[in-house]
Amino acid sequence: MRKVLIIRFSAMGDVAMLVPVVKCLATQHPDTEFTVLTRKHLTPLYGWMPDNVKTMGIDLNKYKKIAGLNRLYGELKAMRFDAVADVHDVLRTMYLRWRFRLGGAKVSVIDKDKASKKRLLGHGIDAKTLTLMTTRYAQVFHSLGLNVSLQALPCFSTQGEDFSLLNELYGEKKTGEHWIGIAPFAAHPGKIYPLEKMHQVAQELVKRGCRVFLFGAGKSEKECLSAWADGKDIVSTCGQLGGLHNEMLLMSRLDAMLAMDSANMHIAAIVGIPIVSVWGATHPKTGFTAWQQPISNIIQRAELECRPCSIYGKKPCQFGDLRCMALIKPEDIIDKIIQVIGKEN
Repeated sequence: MRKVLIIRFSAMGDVAMLVPVVKCLATQHPDTEFTVLTRKHLTPLYGWMPDNVKTMGIDLNKYKKIAGLNRLYGELKAMRFDAVADVHDVLRTMYLRWRFRLGGAKVSVIDKDKASKKRLLGHGIDAKTLTLMTTRYAQVFHSLGLNVSLQALPCFSTQGEDFSLLNELYGEKKTGEHWIGIAPFAAHPGKIYPLEKMHQVAQELVKRGCRVFLFGAGKSEKECLSAWADGKDIVSTCGQLGGLHNEMLLMSRLDAMLAMDSANMHIAAIVGIPIVSVWGATHPKTGFTAWQQPISNIIQRAELECRPCSIYGKKPCQFGDLRCMALIKPEDIIDKIIQVIGKEN
């Protein structure tokens, strides 16, 4: 098996979770060439891979409907892949893998085990932890005959990187400084800690001698974080860094990242920094925890019997108050961050 296509278009967090699996896979199979097919803006996640990994970033708007998928298949077919790993399993990838199978390529697809996830709803206290997403990814390659042992290999390196933009924007990190990242947003309200309380967390961290960097994207998030920023001790990075690559370089300078169950949690895991994550409507037992991060750094109200009410956080709160987040005290988050970075109170 000389050439393998790996398909995962979204979401950003899921594409990020695939990174350590591909790194292990490529390292353990150096004679096989792997191509990751994903959205164009997500390709920087794979910027520190071995030479036998390529990324193919596309704009899905250029491949709409069956005609567009047929054109995409034609472009991929010309690259002569021996096997296809569908680690997404949505309509687009179903069609593509069907075409590849008809063309004689070996094909494997992820088992999302939706039934087990559904049974977990409302039973987070007693339920067993489901298979990690990274393990599910690895199983797809096992099915292709490419065994992969998931190891804590570095997925990121600062060697040879240009920090000039970061130095111009924020200055160089001084000896003894503690830089903390805060990514307060997520795709759905049930995954977002109350913003007024998160603002309190940022302000208190500054009082504890930390410098805070705020991460977000989009107009509404930018407006919110700009209102929090003071230009010195609390800095908004929205719209300043020009994409994922520089965001990851900045993350590499952080002593810790505070994030929700979100893409930024998984991106920070690729960089390899400590992560304190806050979980509400969703639950770590669903298998979406950050790569190589200790469970002890997760903050949640584990005693609530309604959790998880949703696997992905989309479902409205049955009580209307998002108590899974509202009951978490800012002090609990602050104390955990201070503990993780080893800073004395």
